[in-house]
Amino acid sequence: MQGKLRSSVDFPDPRETLAEGILAIGGSLDVGTLYTAYSKGIFPWPQPGLPMLWFSPEERGVLEFRDFHVPESLRRFRKRHPEIHFSVNQDFHHVLEECSKQPRPGQDGTWITAQMKRAYLEFFKAGYCMSVEVRENNVLIGGIYGVLVEGVFSGESMFYRKPNASKLALWRLVEVLSEQGHEWIDVQMVTPVVASMGGKLIDREQYLEMLEQRHFQYETT
Repeated sequence: MQGKLRSSVDFPDPRETLAEGILAIGGSLDVGTLYTAYSKGIFPWPQPGLPMLWFSPEERGVLEFRDFHVPESLRRFRKRHPEIHFSVNQDFHHVLEECSKQPRPGQDGTWITAQMKRAYLEFFKAGYCMSVEVRENNVLIGGIYGVLVEGVFSGESMFYRKPNASKLALWRLVEVLSEQGHEWIDVQMVTPVVASMGGKLIDREQYLEMLEQRHFQYETT
């Protein structure tokens, strides 16, 4: 399918950004454009009243699994709650919707607009997105979703309805991806939760080197 994908944006080198990491303006959020962007380490971030903006920031959040840290309190919590269960890609739409409703400190509204939701649902149907769901007694209480392109997972958003649910989602995501041979994920920005579990900021050049190395591993396996 990769050979049939076409991008609506002719992305420049991801190092050639304008102010604040903006790389390109305009285009559509179709499957081909999203695939091309993520394969180059670029992601969309809509801003009210503007055409679609595409970013390649100077610093990037990553979580290397060798640095992944699960607080002991979270381990005890998971052990004490056998009624909490996990699934993968079983309720992507629901996770996406809940993430769009999650309050964000210092933000009015959400960047997960109706346009973004439609685009990522199509991207999921094409096989390039992934979600982890956390349920308590069959009720969705947390989750995380992201993009999986050319062997690299890029986290987009997570949510929780009960304490620890988003942390559990991230933990389960790392478990699943580790089993598949992944060694790190792109988290774009390092939130306090991600930082507490080993996330860190690296410069763009280091990130692009990691991306290139992972693509090579993906293509040769």
